[in-house]
Amino acid sequence: MIPTHLKLKIENLRCMLSIIIPTLNEEDYLSKLLESIRKQNFRDYEIIVADARSNDKTLEIARNYGCQIIPGGLPAKGRNEGAKASQGELLLFLDADVILPKDFFKRTLEEFKKRSLDIASFRLVPLPRNNFSLLFMNIFYNKPITLLENVLPHAAVGILARKVMFDKLGGFDENVKLAEDHYLARRGQKTTNAKCGIIRSTQIFVSDRRFRKDGWLKTGFKYLLCELHLIFIGPVRSDIFRYRFNHYKDEKIESRK
Repeated sequence: MIPTHLKLKIENLRCMLSIIIPTLNEEDYLSKLLESIRKQNFRDYEIIVADARSNDKTLEIARNYGCQIIPGGLPAKGRNEGAKASQGELLLFLDADVILPKDFFKRTLEEFKKRSLDIASFRLVPLPRNNFSLLFMNIFYNKPITLLENVLPHAAVGILARKVMFDKLGGFDENVKLAEDHYLARRGQKTTNAKCGIIRSTQIFVSDRRFRKDGWLKTGFKYLLCELHLIFIGPVRSDIFRYRFNHYKDEKIESRK
């Protein structure tokens, strides 16, 4: 028999989770993400793949893992369409090129509820792992987003949000060309007083393919300019940063060892 205090703790963790993944030709990455989800010790979820007309094996992989497949588009549209089709109380938006560590859902949901968060994101660990990429990510992303979580919230790659809050915000702004995910968190904090935070108890492994394809310094500088644009001018609604959805289909993610 489960002790009452443990039973209450377990019941408080239970909630339907809708995992939403926008895709475009992600056959090299999607299966690794879905396998890392399958290995979690949490089962009350659905997976929705919002696909932007992939012409590789992405859809076949999604079907093999029992995902619901819906039409998508650019990431903001794909996430929004996934949210419309979702049944969960919580929405977890994941990029297709990530891998979740062990006990990710358990740790995330415990902290999310304990801190009474409305929108949360995660620190990132680049794959393949090496000293340079890890140092770069820690200094220029992980440390700043954690320190600034209360005054300048960030949310990218992995975003957990209460569906009620997400619906109040009207979802992601599909007219924003870059950093629409960060903009969602800041709109949430400003317009609905959403409590935003960075999860400390776990992290997300993510491919560094964009940095390798476009160059670490060039990509980092572009994101810095985008951040300054978002702070001082507003969301990026023009194509000045020339964002492209999946233009690097020649790199493969390394599985976590």
